[in-house]
This record gives sequence, C-alpha cells and structure tokens, in this order.
Amino acid sequence: MNKLSHETMSRSIFFIFAFVLICQNSIAQIAIPELALQKFSADTVLKAINDVSRELSIKHPGFYRYHSKEEFNQYLDSVKATVKDSLSELEAYLKLKPIISYIDCIHTGLSLPQEYKDYQNQKPNLFPFQLDCVGSRAFVFKNHSTCNSILAGDEIVSINGQGMDQIILKLLRLIPSDGYNLTRKYRALYFQFPGWYRNIDLKESFLVVVNQHGKEQSYHVEGKKFKDIAEEGFLIEPKRANQLEFKIENKIGYLTIHSFAKTEIVKCNQNFKNFIDQAFTRLKTANVKNLVVDLRDNTGGSDPFAAYFTSYFFDKTFRYWDRIEVTQAVANEIKGAALRLFYRKPVQEDSVWLWQKARHSDEFNFFEEQKPARNNFKGRVYILMNGFCMSSCADVIAVLSYNKKATLIGQETGGGYSGNNSGMIPDIQIKPFDFTLSVPLQKYVNYVDRSKNIGRGTMPDYVINRTIEDLLEGKDLELNLAIDLIGR
Repeated sequence: MNKLSHETMSRSIFFIFAFVLICQNSIAQIAIPELALQKFSADTVLKAINDVSRELSIKHPGFYRYHSKEEFNQYLDSVKATVKDSLSELEAYLKLKPIISYIDCIHTGLSLPQEYKDYQNQKPNLFPFQLDCVGSRAFVFKNHSTCNSILAGDEIVSINGQGMDQIILKLLRLIPSDGYNLTRKYRALYFQFPGWYRNIDLKESFLVVVNQHGKEQSYHVEGKKFKDIAEEGFLIEPKRANQLEFKIENKIGYLTIHSFAKTEIVKCNQNFKNFIDQAFTRLKTANVKNLVVDLRDNTGGSDPFAAYFTSYFFDKTFRYWDRIEVTQAVANEIKGAALRLFYRKPVQEDSVWLWQKARHSDEFNFFEEQKPARNNFKGRVYILMNGFCMSSCADVIAVLSYNKKATLIGQETGGGYSGNNSGMIPDIQIKPFDFTLSVPLQKYVNYVDRSKNIGRGTMPDYVINRTIEDLLEGKDLELNLAIDLIGR
C-alpha cells in the first residue's frame, strides 16, 4: 500500500479529481488516443461498475459513512439501468464518476487516462469564461473569449440550448465533497468550470444566451485551448512566494496559512513550526488581544502541522481526533515487513478495526490527548473560512469550533465536521479503460459532538453570502466583518 497523507489534498488545489489535470507545458499535437475512438460493450461497462463498487465496499472505511448500504445499492442499480448500449470511454467515465461522487468523500477519486486528457487539452473545447455560480445561476467573472459584448457581471442563462440550472445540477453530481456539502462544489466550479463543463458538453463552439440588464441576448462563442485561457487562480494553482504570512497592524494580529502541506511550505523556504512559534511569541510580546486567522482555500496538508497549530489555542490538554478506523480487509493486509517496519496491527473493538500509532511516523498520533502549546494564545480569535477548507484544515476548524476557541466567519468548510476518509490513498487501475481510482484506506473521526452538523462541514458563526458585485469590486467581506467585530 502506498502511503499518502492528508498533504495530498493541498498539492493540487485546482485539480483534485478534475478532468482538467493536464500538462501545462506547450507540447506537440497529440494523436487521438485509441481509447477515445473505441466503444465498450454494455457488459464491459457494467462489469467495471460492479468491480469498482465491490473494491470500494471492501477497502473504503467510509463507504457507507453518509449513505446506508441499501441507499447505495439502490443508487447503483439506478445507474446500471441506464447502461443499455455500447459506450465510449468518456461515456463510461460519466457513468462511473457520479457513483464515486455519491460516496461523498473528497479523497475518493476517479480520473481519465493522462493521454486522453493531454489530447483534449490540445483542442479548443473549453468554455472561455470564468463563472461565479450561485445556486442555479451563473455570472461572468472573467471573459476569456473574443466576444467583447459579454461583460463581467452578466448572467449566463444557457449554453448550447441547456439552461444553467440543469448544467449546474449535472456538474454538482460529478464533483466530490465530504458529506452533503455544497460549498466545496461551488468553489470548484469557480476555479474550474470549463474543465468540469467539458465532461458533459465536448464542443468547440458555444451558443450562449446572456441576460444583460433584463434582456436576453444570444452570442456564438468559439472554444479555447487550455494554454490560451489558463492562468494562476483559474485552472492553474497559484504560485505563492510564501505559504505562511503574519503581521500585526493596529494591535490586531493577522495570520494567513495557505496550506498545511510540508512540501509546499518547504518550497517557499519556510519552516512551519518555527514560523508559528515566532508568530505567537510576537503576539504575546506585543500584548495583542485579537487574532485573525485566514484559512480560506487551505485544502489541508500535514496532520502534525495542523495539530501543532491547534495546540496554540488551548491552555489545557485536549482531544483532536477520537479514533482512526479501517476495514477488516485493510487490517488483514498490515502484516509481514510492513508491520515490523512501519505500521502496527489494527485492533478490533466491537465491530470496528482501530488503527494504531505508526512505528516511524507521527502521522497517526493525534487520537490521544494533546498538550497545549506553552505560549498559547489567550485572546479572541477570528477564523476566515470557505468551501475549500478541506482535509486537515477542516479538522482544525472543527476542533476549534467544538471547543469554542474561535469565531468563525465565511462559508461552511468543504471538509467534514466529523472527520474525513484519507491517510493512505493507493491508486487502482480500472481496466480496460485505464481509469485511475483513488481509494482512501483510513476513516478519521474528529473529537467533536457528532450529533451536530451531521453529513456537513463546520458551520460558520457568521455566514457570508458574496454577490458577483462584491467579487468584481474585490471586497473582502469576511475580513471586513472580522475587523468590525473586533471594534465593537
């Protein structure tokens, strides 16, 4: 089994299980992959569906976390009933992908072969607009087309004859999230709409109906290649000079953590624990009583870093996770050299198999009592959050919320309040399609009141509902509210 920690999430903030994960470098025209032309029989597709669901039910510890076995089987039967004729590779993918998303797990993914993605990325088949989707409506944030008549702020009513309400509904079914959460899905559409849309409408030109000042106008718009419209913050993950930022202004501390991922932090020549230690020392020395922590779009990373950061808000021992579970099949695989060198044998407790602390890693140590940081912060804390707060970042926010250590401002976290499924995430090849299935093998259960926020992320104390006008004007509503609350 390959070991991948929560850190996996933060390495691909814009490409998590999306169709648009493609090489960004300019490459020669790629011949159309054989699989793109091949048709697969209905029996072949049905076998793949059965094989995938069976593998997941055996190995995935959160397979029935949000849906009962009966509910899942009913959904599976409804999908299989639609497979009646031979299907192309993409059509088969679109049968399997919603099944994967139905598990309601951010860390469970299905992706197309790289050669197929590379090929499609050389074609002008991307819808050339960055959209801000709100409910069943979509508004233009940036126009990357040659049609200058469509302006930022205009509402897209339909694309190629299909209403945006139906388009958004279809895409939401494809995008994974933890539980019944929607904020993560809408955040993904903001960053990735053209890539997701290409899954359901692979065209090179678009008839776009736009609502402009109450009047509908129709425009023909040509599609664009990936390299022609992708930019940092849109289809491409932004490159940051620093993952960690800190300052004190007007006696208020401002700490931004873009990622908990060790690899990303090291790339910026930063040391997480040293940076956090120094920041809280400065807060104490300057007698700062209010701290604003910006965790927006922090998709997670290293559990040791996340737990270490959390310890700065406690003055006594606390619990971070309650437990880590695995399936019996995974427990049985922990044996031999792996058991002697890296892992300890999971222990059965009633009907649950509990993961134990690793021998040579601290990735799994946080279900025991945690010690508070010596220089812990005793002032008021305001956390800015949104739907791309996932994985270990969502764990941090859940634990702080449960223990009433911070005031939360923004949108529901994309990661689950009660925990997530992640840890070791091996990839499995699904033949004959060469799809890659990512299966998390550990179920993390946070030490929170699990009778609250069932199937949801952590809820903010102050909900921010941003409009397209706010977005275009660059208003930071979450930060403004935090400053306003401090001043009251």
